[in-house]
Amino acid sequence: MFSSALKSFSSNISANYNLSSNPTAIAGAWKVFDGKSKKTGKIVSVFVFDRKSLEPSGTGFRSRSNGSARRKIYDEVVERLKKEAGSLARLRHPNILELAEPVEDTRNGGLMFATEPITATLSGLLANQDEKERGRGRSASYYGDSGDSYGEPAIDELEIQKGLLQIAKGLEFLHESAGLVHGNLTPDAIYINQKSDWKLSGLAFSGPPDTPNSTLPSAPPIALSELLYYDPRLPRTVQLNLDYTSPDFVMDSNISSGADMFSLGLIMLTLYNSPHGSPIHSNNNVASYKKIFASSSTVPTSNNNFLSQKPLPDALKHEVLPRLITRRPAQRMNAREFQESRFFDNILVSAIRFLESLPAKTPGEKSAFLRGLPRFLDQFPKSVLDKKILPALLEETKDKELLALILGNVFRMMTMLPSAQRAFTDTILPKMRGLFVTKLTKGQAAERDPARDAGLSVVLENMALIKENCTGKAFKDDVFPIIQIGLDSPTHVIVDKSLSCMPTMLAVLDFSTIKNELFPLVAAVFTKTSSLAIKVRGLEAFVVLCGGNPGSDSTFGNAVSAPSSAILDKYTVQEKIVPLLKGMKTKEPAVMMAALKVFKEIGKIADTEFIATDVLPLLWSLSLGPLLNLQQFKEYMDQVKRLSKKIEEEQTRKLRELASTSQPNGFLSPTTDLMSSGPIGDPLSPSMATSATDFENLVLGKASAPNTFESTLPNTTTINNPFAAHPGSPISASSMWSSNQATSPITSNTSRTITPDTSFSPFQTSTTTLPSRSPNPTSPPANPWASPPQSGGTTTNNAWAASPPQTGVPTRSPNAWTSQTSSSFGSLTHAVNTNQTTMNTNNTWIRPAPPQQSQSYHVPSTAMGTSGGLQQPMQPMQSLQPSNTGASSNFRQQQQQQQQPPSLFSIAPPPAGSARGMGRGMNGGVGVAMQPNEQTQGKTGLDAYESLI
Repeated sequence: MFSSALKSFSSNISANYNLSSNPTAIAGAWKVFDGKSKKTGKIVSVFVFDRKSLEPSGTGFRSRSNGSARRKIYDEVVERLKKEAGSLARLRHPNILELAEPVEDTRNGGLMFATEPITATLSGLLANQDEKERGRGRSASYYGDSGDSYGEPAIDELEIQKGLLQIAKGLEFLHESAGLVHGNLTPDAIYINQKSDWKLSGLAFSGPPDTPNSTLPSAPPIALSELLYYDPRLPRTVQLNLDYTSPDFVMDSNISSGADMFSLGLIMLTLYNSPHGSPIHSNNNVASYKKIFASSSTVPTSNNNFLSQKPLPDALKHEVLPRLITRRPAQRMNAREFQESRFFDNILVSAIRFLESLPAKTPGEKSAFLRGLPRFLDQFPKSVLDKKILPALLEETKDKELLALILGNVFRMMTMLPSAQRAFTDTILPKMRGLFVTKLTKGQAAERDPARDAGLSVVLENMALIKENCTGKAFKDDVFPIIQIGLDSPTHVIVDKSLSCMPTMLAVLDFSTIKNELFPLVAAVFTKTSSLAIKVRGLEAFVVLCGGNPGSDSTFGNAVSAPSSAILDKYTVQEKIVPLLKGMKTKEPAVMMAALKVFKEIGKIADTEFIATDVLPLLWSLSLGPLLNLQQFKEYMDQVKRLSKKIEEEQTRKLRELASTSQPNGFLSPTTDLMSSGPIGDPLSPSMATSATDFENLVLGKASAPNTFESTLPNTTTINNPFAAHPGSPISASSMWSSNQATSPITSNTSRTITPDTSFSPFQTSTTTLPSRSPNPTSPPANPWASPPQSGGTTTNNAWAASPPQTGVPTRSPNAWTSQTSSSFGSLTHAVNTNQTTMNTNNTWIRPAPPQQSQSYHVPSTAMGTSGGLQQPMQPMQSLQPSNTGASSNFRQQQQQQQQPPSLFSIAPPPAGSARGMGRGMNGGVGVAMQPNEQTQGKTGLDAYESLI
């Protein structure tokens, strides 16, 4: 956004760039602002000249009367400044300020152009240092500029040597290639860019020498008569500075390249002087200047230490300055000789010079230079490392053959820079991401690139240093993808070093990234690798993921485990890591022992039940590996014992807690008879028999008989589904077909249900069937009352059914209501033929149809204990299916239906044509399939009563 001072300027530059509100530097007549392209984001420095700055502050008569003359002078100044910007457009050299946008006229008559980004001018840097010395009383060797202080001399000796060497190269180009003389070489004409390079500019007074080279392009000559005249109406910044001018100009009117070398010598004295200024003080007056050079005492020479307030370096004092600050131009060294002087005979300066010319060197020379550079890096000033060497090395990363050597030096410098985090985030990390993070198309496999892999290996080795110098977000977004590339690499060494970064990653990445992104990569490497070393390294990575330390003998070393929030959760450990260990195929001892370390960490995390069912069997299996020695086997056994002890202690604790909070009778005794019938006993036992008075009243019809099953049996329980009850449980007749009965659980401690194991049985199980009796139509039914009851009989088998059957005489099953082992409805309606020696395995129960009016079973009311008859067992009708035996049979059935009262049980026979159909019984059990046209013979009505009495 423009400041109010820039709103009056209008040009293409101001339309295409965003300018800072305050100037970065002031260089002569120019104000320098930081600029950024609106389209490309390119950073530049915008030079702005305001024509109003030429006007004097006074408004007297003289300023009004000489308006036309002043405008002419102002126009000359503007043209001179345009020449400066135009010269930058024509001169292209690494040591001359690079032009980004050509000069343009602004709306108010000013000028504007853009160059490469600069941070300061040499004059501004020296003035800032002088101000700090005066304000803080510090020595001249320390400063701080814009918060960028390295705690070392402001302009280090090496910085001075490097900068002067660069300016000399620029002058060499200007003198020998461009055929120009700078004419006004001062600290204001030297700019310092972001890389700490010194750049030459300020070419407003430049021109050809008096004896120009005919082979070089011609340029407008320098008008010394005009330049030497000081106009007080103009600012000093737009006029020639006599304090840095050669006596050739002032006293001899001679223009030669030697004049620039004399000015360079005065700049060198300014750098070492305190305060920083020229030893010549002419106040821009020609007469004063000539007077200074008239006396040897006022002229800088070796005899007076060149009028410097500080000691000078010996090479500078005895060799360089005497050949620069001299009266005769022929005695001065040229720019090329200056670069070869003993003043620059320094290993550090030579290293910088070699680095600047590195692109032109051979591959062997580059490799040798980069291999020897680490030994001298600690001798360079921190500012030189940060602004000069580091950017220069990163520029050479395009040469993949040198990538590993360059990155090695880069990470070495990071350990020396106090601002390493800023340097890594701003310059190193973007370069690394561009080098290694490449997008592969779908299905494309990563290719081997030895040079790239060598560089990636250096990055992975310095992962701990990278973590210390970047934020967590930058690590996840920019560094973690590089590690992912390493894990997917086909080179085993790269994968190995990527896995070795596990402790570093766990300390930075969040839990979600570890579980969903990092762990799947490690698991894939572990399962797919064919390298024994990577297999072991994968197991060590699992140890770290589980929160353990793989030990000092591993690549991880004694790495500190990550916080608990970054470790895998229990579910992932049990359901992901353990299956990976189960699937291991190799039995190498190294793998087995690394797996044992994983199991040790799993034993600390997993549940005891999981350990007992999954971990311990796997440990036993691995411990029997044929390649393990005795010591390794014992280590496995020690872990098995530790886990077993843990399970024992945990289970003991649980059982004690459960015993302290549960009822004592809630447990089964080891002597409990699980097959006993509990409180349900024989209904005809003496303890449950009906009294004589009640029986007499019952048979004489004097009183209504009580419900046998509700009044005589103790501790009866009403069950919603009577056919799902325990065998032998008494069933209320009224609850047989009721669906809304209240349900209460049986209180017997031994009446418990379990889950069957039929689905896990290795044996083939056939369908359970009950034997059925094929009724003989010609044989009368057996009398269930053939034998008197035995006193005290409480066993499950009825005494009347204990006699062996007679040959040829069908026997009848015991009374259904007195059998404890047969409580299903089938035991009430179908007798078992004990004479039948061969069981029909095809017979099954059929679920009867709902009650209907025709052709049904009838249970006499006397069987239920109603008045008017003696309790008898329920007897079936002649057939379960309609019979076609004739009218007499049908007439008998109708007669029986009319004589008998309505039954509590009314079950319709199965439909016609399904005599042998399969179906489920009423109690969910298996029943007897009824044969067609079978009839059950039995006495009913008066015949049964007469037989009873």
